[in-house]
This record gives sequence, structure tokens and C-alpha cells, in this order.
Amino acid sequence: MAVRVEVWRGGIVESRHEVSVAVADGAGRLRARAGNADLVVFARSAIKPIQALPLVEDGIAERYGLTEEELALVCASHNGEPVHVAVARSILSRIGQSEESLGCGADRPFGDAAARALAASGEKPRRIHNNCSGKHAGMMALALGHGWPVAGYIRQDHPVQERMLALVAEWSGVPAGEIGTAVDGCGVVTFALPLAPLAAMFGRFAGLARKQGTAAARIVRAMQQHPDMVAGEGRLDTDIVRATGGRVLAKVGAEGVFAAIVPGAELGVVLKVEDGSKRAAGPALIGVLRALGVLAGEEVAALATYAEPDVLNTRGERVGAIRTVVELEPVDG
Repeated sequence: MAVRVEVWRGGIVESRHEVSVAVADGAGRLRARAGNADLVVFARSAIKPIQALPLVEDGIAERYGLTEEELALVCASHNGEPVHVAVARSILSRIGQSEESLGCGADRPFGDAAARALAASGEKPRRIHNNCSGKHAGMMALALGHGWPVAGYIRQDHPVQERMLALVAEWSGVPAGEIGTAVDGCGVVTFALPLAPLAAMFGRFAGLARKQGTAAARIVRAMQQHPDMVAGEGRLDTDIVRATGGRVLAKVGAEGVFAAIVPGAELGVVLKVEDGSKRAAGPALIGVLRALGVLAGEEVAALATYAEPDVLNTRGERVGAIRTVVELEPVDG
């Protein structure tokens, strides 16, 4: 069984992107797969909702009075729109830290409109504009709440990153010593593990999110109530929540990684476009969710620009389309 994303031009397939997929249930059991479910991948930013859990579990969110909007930004790879910058600054204000304390580098806003507006204002990109500034503010809050030093919180040997590794091991079922580590684009540790246990992590997260009072339920509620914080305008992560009324949440990662959380069905979905193509990840995710029966017809229609994006030339003319072929293999037990 396979999932592939095809790029059509003039009635001919010009390019193909192979995609590996794993789908797990609320107990962490593999339920469907395509391609290589044992493929080891870096989770990248797709894992941010899991990394936000200690803020709730350890009472950090309560201690600093973090709002649902702020928790949603901690889970985000945001566009760097003014509203995102304002909420990131609000978190920093609550924990008594400055923008200069953020360990992520200064970066151009992820959203094109936000980047153009910043350039037009004459202001240079700062750390607060980095799409990971919410996650970094959350990690600083975790350090402060436990009495750990803020300095060096991005390093692998810091208690914050040690907590993140333990969290990934606990939720994935993969021993910490078997989880690969490297430096992510924003400077913190990123984790590598096979797709199947990565999906198990999101499946368990989805299952617990159905239980009121759990940390997973609060993180999911924050993302459902504030989808604009999770990404921003023109982003699938935000629009899939809007289109489904919060039934489905999605979180993008770099290098062709995408994850989805479906609390009602207690499903976690993770995919990796094997060549790392960003253009193929969104169509692949929608195709897989549709094949699983998670997305209804009207929801797919509302997400059509992500499901089958047009290929345009420099004149703005439609010269092709991107389409997804999905064949999932069910897994019993």
C-alpha cells in the first residue's frame, strides 16, 4: 500500500512524492499504514502539542496564569502576524522575561503578508517573530516554574530538554536511549523515532483529550478555541480546525512532516513526505484523513485549496494541479 502526491502539468505527471504514513488509536496501537511505518523521522515542530503538556501537568500554566490563547501559541508554528507577536510578548511578560532571553534566532515572519508588513515598517525581524517563539516562551516558563536556570534551556543537557526527552519516551513507548536527537531549526532538541510509535504518541494524546480534566484535553481545547494562534491566515493547521469545527487538529513539521489529532475518533496520524517536500505534505494529510473517513465531503470542499492546489505560472495562470493517491493498509489488533 502506498500514498503518493502527484504533480500534473498538461495532463502528464511531472513529479511524484512518496509518502509514508502511520495511524494509531487511543491505546497507541497501529491501525493503518502506508509506505514504511518503521521509517525513522525527526518529529520537528509537529510534536509541539505534546511538548506543551508539562506546562499543564506540572501546574506551570496555572502558576503564571497562562490563558488558552497563550497555550495555543506554545503549540504553534505561527506566521509572525502582529497578534502572534503580541501573545508571545504576553507570555514573556507573565514570566518576567525579555525577548532577548528567547533562545530561538531572529527570523523573518513565516507568513508572507506578515513579512511584507514588517519590511514595509522598516523594522528588522527579531526573535519574537520566529515561528517558534511561543514554544520557546513556554519552555522558559517550564524552567522558571521548576526553579531551573533559564540560561541554556535549549541545550540537550538542560533539565527542560531532559524533560522533553522523557516525555517523548513516555508517550511513544520508545526507550529514551533509542530516541535519536539533533538540533532543530529554532535551536532546541528535536527527536527522531519511527513513524509507528510517533503515531502512537498522537493516538494516546487524542484518546486522553476526550477525558475532561486531563492536560491533553486542555491543550486540545486551547487549539480548538484559538486556531488562529496555531498557525495563522492561509495555513492548513488553522483552517482545518475551522473547517471541522475543531473535530480535527493538525500540526505541521519541517521536511514534509505532518501530524493530525482526532479526539472524537481517538486517532493520531503522522506522515512523512520522504523527499521532504513542503508542497506535498498538506495534500497528503487531507488525502489520508479523507481515506480514513475523518473528513466529510463539505469539509474537504472547504479545504480544496490545500487538498488539490493549483500549479501556477508566473502569469498567474493555472497550468497544472497537485493530486494525492491514497492506499492505506489496515492493521488488525
